[in-house]
Amino acid sequence: MQKIILLVVAFLALIVFSGSLYTINEAEQAVVIQFGKPVGENITDAGLHFKLPFIQDVRKFDKRILEWDGDANEIPTKDNKYIFIDAFARWQISDALEFYKSAKNENLAQSRLDDIIDGAVRDEISGRVMNEIIRSTERTMLIYDAESTDGIIGKDAVEKYEETKIGARLDIIESIYSSVTKKLKELNMGIEIVDVQLKRINYNRQVQEKVFNRMISEQNRIAEKYRAQGQGEKQGIMGLQTQKKKEILSDAYLKSQKIKGDADASAVKIYAETYGQSIEFFNFIRTLETYENTLDASTQLILSTDNPYLKYLNKK
Repeated sequence: MQKIILLVVAFLALIVFSGSLYTINEAEQAVVIQFGKPVGENITDAGLHFKLPFIQDVRKFDKRILEWDGDANEIPTKDNKYIFIDAFARWQISDALEFYKSAKNENLAQSRLDDIIDGAVRDEISGRVMNEIIRSTERTMLIYDAESTDGIIGKDAVEKYEETKIGARLDIIESIYSSVTKKLKELNMGIEIVDVQLKRINYNRQVQEKVFNRMISEQNRIAEKYRAQGQGEKQGIMGLQTQKKKEILSDAYLKSQKIKGDADASAVKIYAETYGQSIEFFNFIRTLETYENTLDASTQLILSTDNPYLKYLNKK
């Protein structure tokens, strides 16, 4: 009987002892709850910990960086253009005790962040013009004009354009981050915002189609301008090519005529030297050439007896 009692006591002691132990891993932090209220400090060290059995409970929370991804909201800008803003953020439970008091769990915290971050984004976007929102830097923007010679508006016009088109995207994100951080500190939720970014910015469907059509039309104008310039350059090149061709042919013709002239002069000289050796033979050849150039098959010729040509025939 005594052994049974000892076994029962040992079993109960084991249950009590096991109920007083709990573990925390590296990605967790915990708060000890007693009768529905948190007691003690935050528990952030990984390992084995103790609590009072039966009357105390442990609530564990993630210690890692968590994700918040809100829905895209349609927001009017300062220059009355409606756009969809899709933002996202990364947050972390910095104080588990305060987090439990204010939010209880991550789902409720996500809901509270929806209101805080969406409100900060809406306040910041509604106070900015479109070009500040979509541009991140003050990089010079070149404005193309199909009517100009080089396709770019002059320097003064570009500088004037930049005065109203300065990019403020990074300033907007920093302002949203500061606003959310300040609000969370006021609410003392035990939450720390790590980062806030604008994931996507879109026009609404009605405006988006008009913007795209205007962009397409402008790019088509620029393309037609460059095509016209290309055709002009092509015609200029073709004209130079034709002129160069004529110059080459003219030079070649001049050289060929000179060669022919030199050849004819050489031939005449040779003929003269040859014919000079026999005057009678020269007269005979010239006579034959004359008849060849003046007579054909249909010509009838009547010669007198003293004709030189007939004289040559009689000698045959």
